[in-house]
Formats: sequence, C-alpha cells, structure tokens
Amino acid sequence: MTASEQVLDSPEGWVADHIRRYVETGGEQGHEWRPGVFTLLLTTRGRRSGKLRRTALIYGRDGDDYLVVASQGGAPQHPAWYLNLLADPEAEVQVGAETFAVRARTAGPEEKPRMWRTMTDIWPAYDGYQTRTDREIPVVVLERV
Repeated sequence: MTASEQVLDSPEGWVADHIRRYVETGGEQGHEWRPGVFTLLLTTRGRRSGKLRRTALIYGRDGDDYLVVASQGGAPQHPAWYLNLLADPEAEVQVGAETFAVRARTAGPEEKPRMWRTMTDIWPAYDGYQTRTDREIPVVVLERV
C-alpha cells in the first residue's frame, strides 16, 4: 500500500460518517465508538478491483495482536473485507492516531474459543450473530509487521 493510492471507504451511511470523523480527527472521534467499545480502521486491497478499501471494525486485543470478527451481523456470506484478506493478508490498520502495517490470519481451532470469548466480552451480540448463520464466523488476528 502506498501513500499516493486513494482509499475507498467501503461502507455507506452512518459507518461512512464514523470513518470520516475517525480519519479527520486522527481517531479522537470514533476510536471509542461506545463506552468500552473501541474501533479500528482496516484497509484492505480489493481482491477483484485491486483498490484499497477501508472499513471500521470493533476490535479486541490478544497480547500484541488485534482481533476483529468477520460477523457481518450474522449474514450468510463473509464480509468483503474478510474475503479481501484471504486473497491478500497484507493490510493497514489505524488505531486512534497510529497507523501501521499488519498481516492477517484466521484464528485456528485451538485459539479461536479463547479469542471469541475476548470479543463477545466486548460485543455480546456476536453470539447472536453466530446463531443467525450456518457459516462459522471467523475471528481474524491482525499481527503487526
């Protein structure tokens, strides 16, 4: 990802407003989305378009790693950002004012239950989202590179 490339904010509506405020204020607005619920901005490369796409996601921590959940509210298909990471795991993250490169991977079967609990402690609705879909909702580990 290069600084000269234009980033397209994938979502619409209130999420697009959230991302815009987050970027414009260096995370002063938007990092803490709700009391105790923090968001990061994830920029991926579109698997078909090759364009950079940015979305806001609730995150948790596992040591030095960041955790996000590919829930899409329990929709039957994975979110586009997750499919983009499967095609190209190199991405960029903004947490508050700090921006850095990450490599994404899907949590494995031994670690996922622990990481899922971490994320449902932050956003309990993830459990409900899982009951709405037949797919296994992934937990994605974002490791700094």
